[in-house]
Amino acid sequence: MANFPLGLIALVVISILIYFGIAHRALDRLRLTDRAALFWIAAIIVGSFIDVPLGSRITINLGGIIAVGLAIYIWVGAGTAMEKIRSIIAAGVTALALFLAGRFLGAEPEQIFIDPIYIYPLVAGIVGYLAGRSRRGAFFAAVMGVLALDIGQLYYLITTGVRGSVAIGGAGAFDSLVLAGILALLLAEVIGETLERVQGGPQTEGRPEELIRNLREPVPEPARKPVSDDGERGEEDE
Repeated sequence: MANFPLGLIALVVISILIYFGIAHRALDRLRLTDRAALFWIAAIIVGSFIDVPLGSRITINLGGIIAVGLAIYIWVGAGTAMEKIRSIIAAGVTALALFLAGRFLGAEPEQIFIDPIYIYPLVAGIVGYLAGRSRRGAFFAAVMGVLALDIGQLYYLITTGVRGSVAIGGAGAFDSLVLAGILALLLAEVIGETLERVQGGPQTEGRPEELIRNLREPVPEPARKPVSDDGERGEEDE
């Protein structure tokens, strides 16, 4: 995968949205504060410029690994054990979809109607959402699916003896990690929000009470007139 800056651009845009409080609701559902989210994004951006070589065939990009760490952190905070299991299965499904997409590209991917560099994050984001279902599951599945593709490529090179190297979490894989996670989360947020509005609110059956409170909008208290010392409502002076 050729390197392109869309991943970094997307992270900067998201940082701006978080700073102005636009992404606050989505972060609540991921159980992240604004400050924590900005810290993770800053670490990913800085780490994207740092490559750590591990032998002649493996290079690890620190930013990509931090993005994977964020996905695991979000997965650990998943609401139920079933959601965690489903997220792991979804990651496997996403990795398989990416592998099939790579086979579909063939030896001459430049003949395809779309730039192949966009196919991996698109496939990972869409499949990650469809398989992961929840916001946390979708993000985890998309990011880990891309990571699994890199690890699978490394395994192929080692077992077959084919010459080559793999930049895990680096080069175009970094952008795929970031864009896939963002797309999966965006789909989960937009589609999930739409379904919740149609259903009249978030599904409550089988979900922890604390999670339900975080999903619902705070209900403002109705305004009340001031009460005087004798318990009667005060009246304006004429």
